[in-house]
Amino acid sequence: MNASIHFGTVIETERLRLRPLCQSDLDAYAEMCSDPEVMRYIATGRTLTRAEAWRNLAMMIGHYHLRGYGLWATELRASGELIGRVGCWNPEGWPGLEIGWMLRRRFWHQGFATEAARACVAYAFDVLQVPRVISLIHPKNLPSMRVAERLGERPIGMTEITGRLAVIYAIDADHWAKLSGMLSSRA
Repeated sequence: MNASIHFGTVIETERLRLRPLCQSDLDAYAEMCSDPEVMRYIATGRTLTRAEAWRNLAMMIGHYHLRGYGLWATELRASGELIGRVGCWNPEGWPGLEIGWMLRRRFWHQGFATEAARACVAYAFDVLQVPRVISLIHPKNLPSMRVAERLGERPIGMTEITGRLAVIYAIDADHWAKLSGMLSSRA
Protein backbone atom coordinates (compact mmCIF):
# COMPACT_ATOMS: atom_id res chain seq x y z
CA MET A 1 0.00 0.00 0.00
CA ASN A 2 1.22 3.48 -0.82
CA ALA A 3 1.41 5.26 2.55
CA SER A 4 0.68 8.66 1.01
CA ILE A 5 -2.73 7.49 -0.21
CA HIS A 6 -4.31 7.80 3.22
CA PHE A 7 -2.17 10.48 4.85
CA GLY A 8 -4.22 13.41 6.03
CA THR A 9 -7.47 11.44 6.21
CA VAL A 10 -10.12 13.01 8.40
CA ILE A 11 -13.12 11.00 9.59
CA GLU A 12 -16.22 12.60 11.03
CA THR A 13 -18.88 10.93 13.11
CA GLU A 14 -21.98 12.44 14.64
CA ARG A 15 -20.05 14.07 17.50
CA LEU A 16 -16.37 13.56 16.69
CA ARG A 17 -13.64 14.44 14.23
CA LEU A 18 -10.68 12.07 13.82
CA ARG A 19 -7.63 13.66 12.22
CA PRO A 20 -3.88 13.07 12.19
CA LEU A 21 -2.11 13.92 15.44
CA CYS A 22 0.16 16.97 15.37
CA GLN A 23 2.53 19.02 17.53
CA SER A 24 -0.26 21.33 18.72
CA ASP A 25 -1.93 18.34 20.43
CA LEU A 26 0.96 18.04 22.91
CA ASP A 27 -0.55 19.90 25.88
CA ALA A 28 -3.75 17.85 25.98
CA TYR A 29 -1.90 14.66 25.01
CA ALA A 30 0.70 15.10 27.78
CA GLU A 31 -2.06 15.79 30.30
CA MET A 32 -3.82 12.58 29.25
CA CYS A 33 -0.61 10.53 29.47
CA SER A 34 0.13 11.89 32.97
CA ASP A 35 -3.17 10.60 34.39
CA PRO A 36 -2.62 7.33 36.32
CA GLU A 37 -6.19 6.15 35.69
CA VAL A 38 -5.92 6.72 31.93
CA MET A 39 -2.55 4.95 31.72
CA ARG A 40 -3.41 2.10 34.10
CA TYR A 41 -3.99 -0.42 31.28
CA ILE A 42 -2.00 1.24 28.49
CA ALA A 43 1.43 -0.16 27.52
CA THR A 44 3.47 -0.67 30.72
CA GLY A 45 0.79 0.89 32.92
CA ARG A 46 2.85 3.85 34.06
CA THR A 47 2.28 7.53 33.41
CA LEU A 48 4.46 9.50 31.03
CA THR A 49 6.34 12.71 31.68
CA ARG A 50 5.75 15.56 29.21
CA ALA A 51 9.00 14.66 27.41
CA GLU A 52 7.94 10.99 27.19
CA ALA A 53 4.50 12.03 25.95
CA TRP A 54 6.20 14.13 23.25
CA ARG A 55 8.24 11.10 22.14
CA ASN A 56 5.12 8.92 22.19
CA LEU A 57 3.25 11.51 20.11
CA ALA A 58 6.18 11.63 17.68
CA MET A 59 6.08 7.83 17.40
CA MET A 60 2.36 7.95 16.57
CA ILE A 61 2.95 10.65 13.94
CA GLY A 62 5.83 8.58 12.54
CA HIS A 63 3.60 5.49 12.32
CA TYR A 64 1.14 7.55 10.30
CA HIS A 65 3.90 8.62 7.89
CA LEU A 66 5.25 5.07 7.53
CA ARG A 67 1.95 3.20 7.26
CA GLY A 68 -0.32 5.88 5.79
CA TYR A 69 -2.78 5.47 8.68
CA GLY A 70 -2.54 5.49 12.42
CA LEU A 71 -4.05 6.63 15.67
CA TRP A 72 -6.02 9.80 15.03
CA ALA A 73 -6.41 12.80 17.27
CA THR A 74 -10.02 12.51 18.37
CA GLU A 75 -11.75 15.77 19.03
CA LEU A 76 -15.24 17.07 19.67
CA ARG A 77 -16.71 18.43 16.45
CA ALA A 78 -18.53 21.17 18.32
CA SER A 79 -15.46 22.66 20.03
CA GLY A 80 -12.35 21.06 18.49
CA GLU A 81 -11.21 19.97 21.96
CA LEU A 82 -8.91 16.93 21.93
CA ILE A 83 -10.54 14.10 23.87
CA GLY A 84 -7.99 11.38 23.09
CA ARG A 85 -6.58 9.17 20.36
CA VAL A 86 -8.37 6.42 18.49
CA GLY A 87 -7.42 4.60 15.33
CA CYS A 88 -5.48 1.91 13.51
CA TRP A 89 -2.16 0.76 14.96
CA ASN A 90 0.15 -1.82 13.42
CA PRO A 91 3.85 -1.27 14.19
CA GLU A 92 6.45 -3.81 13.13
CA GLY A 93 5.98 -7.10 14.99
CA TRP A 94 2.42 -6.37 16.12
CA PRO A 95 -0.01 -9.34 16.03
CA GLY A 96 -2.33 -7.60 13.54
CA LEU A 97 -3.95 -4.30 12.67
CA GLU A 98 -5.25 -3.05 15.99
CA ILE A 99 -8.12 -0.67 16.59
CA GLY A 100 -7.05 1.13 19.74
CA TRP A 101 -8.52 3.88 21.88
CA MET A 102 -7.40 6.06 24.76
CA LEU A 103 -9.46 9.00 26.04
CA ARG A 104 -8.90 11.73 28.56
CA ARG A 105 -10.70 10.71 31.74
CA ARG A 106 -13.35 13.43 31.70
CA PHE A 107 -14.60 12.03 28.38
CA TRP A 108 -15.12 8.48 29.64
CA HIS A 109 -18.59 6.89 29.85
CA GLN A 110 -20.13 9.04 27.13
CA GLY A 111 -19.92 6.58 24.21
CA PHE A 112 -17.05 8.43 22.52
CA ALA A 113 -14.67 5.43 22.44
CA THR A 114 -17.29 3.23 20.79
CA GLU A 115 -18.34 5.94 18.32
CA ALA A 116 -14.77 6.64 17.23
CA ALA A 117 -13.65 3.01 17.22
CA ARG A 118 -16.67 1.99 15.11
CA ALA A 119 -15.63 4.55 12.47
CA CYS A 120 -12.06 3.20 12.59
CA VAL A 121 -13.19 -0.40 12.13
CA ALA A 122 -15.23 0.68 9.09
CA TYR A 123 -12.17 2.53 7.75
CA ALA A 124 -9.93 -0.52 8.25
CA PHE A 125 -12.31 -2.78 6.34
CA ASP A 126 -13.61 -0.36 3.70
CA VAL A 127 -10.48 1.64 2.89
CA LEU A 128 -7.50 -0.41 4.08
CA GLN A 129 -9.20 -3.64 2.96
CA VAL A 130 -7.83 -5.75 5.81
CA PRO A 131 -9.44 -9.15 6.44
CA ARG A 132 -9.49 -8.81 10.25
CA VAL A 133 -8.91 -6.23 12.96
CA ILE A 134 -7.95 -6.79 16.57
CA SER A 135 -7.95 -4.88 19.83
CA LEU A 136 -5.41 -5.72 22.53
CA ILE A 137 -6.92 -5.23 25.97
CA HIS A 138 -5.50 -5.70 29.45
CA PRO A 139 -7.37 -8.58 31.16
CA LYS A 140 -8.71 -6.27 33.90
CA ASN A 141 -9.84 -3.45 31.59
CA LEU A 142 -13.56 -4.23 31.63
CA PRO A 143 -14.69 -0.90 30.08
CA SER A 144 -12.47 -1.48 27.02
CA MET A 145 -13.72 -5.06 26.77
CA ARG A 146 -17.27 -3.68 26.60
CA VAL A 147 -16.24 -1.29 23.81
CA ALA A 148 -14.69 -4.19 21.88
CA GLU A 149 -17.84 -6.25 22.33
CA ARG A 150 -20.03 -3.35 21.10
CA LEU A 151 -17.85 -3.34 17.97
CA GLY A 152 -18.63 -7.03 17.47
CA GLU A 153 -15.15 -8.16 18.51
CA ARG A 154 -14.80 -11.38 20.48
CA PRO A 155 -11.86 -12.74 22.51
CA ILE A 156 -9.72 -15.17 20.50
CA GLY A 157 -6.64 -15.60 22.69
CA MET A 158 -3.91 -13.91 24.67
CA THR A 159 -0.60 -12.28 23.79
CA GLU A 160 2.15 -10.37 25.52
CA ILE A 161 2.63 -6.71 24.58
CA THR A 162 5.15 -4.40 26.27
CA GLY A 163 5.78 -7.07 28.91
CA ARG A 164 2.10 -7.42 29.89
CA LEU A 165 -0.59 -9.91 28.98
CA ALA A 166 -3.39 -8.72 26.74
CA VAL A 167 -6.59 -10.35 25.57
CA ILE A 168 -6.84 -10.36 21.78
CA TYR A 169 -10.30 -9.30 20.65
CA ALA A 170 -11.02 -9.67 16.93
CA ILE A 171 -13.62 -9.30 14.23
CA ASP A 172 -13.29 -10.28 10.58
CA ALA A 173 -14.55 -8.32 7.61
CA ASP A 174 -17.41 -10.71 6.82
CA HIS A 175 -18.78 -10.56 10.37
CA TRP A 176 -18.42 -6.76 10.34
CA ALA A 177 -20.36 -6.56 7.05
CA LYS A 178 -23.20 -8.61 8.54
CA LEU A 179 -23.28 -6.48 11.70
CA SER A 180 -23.13 -3.25 9.69
CA GLY A 181 -26.02 -4.42 7.54
CA MET A 182 -28.07 -5.18 10.63
CA LEU A 183 -27.25 -1.80 12.16
CA SER A 184 -28.16 0.15 9.03
CA SER A 185 -31.43 -1.75 8.57
CA ARG A 186 -32.47 -0.69 12.10
CA ALA A 187 -31.84 3.00 11.41
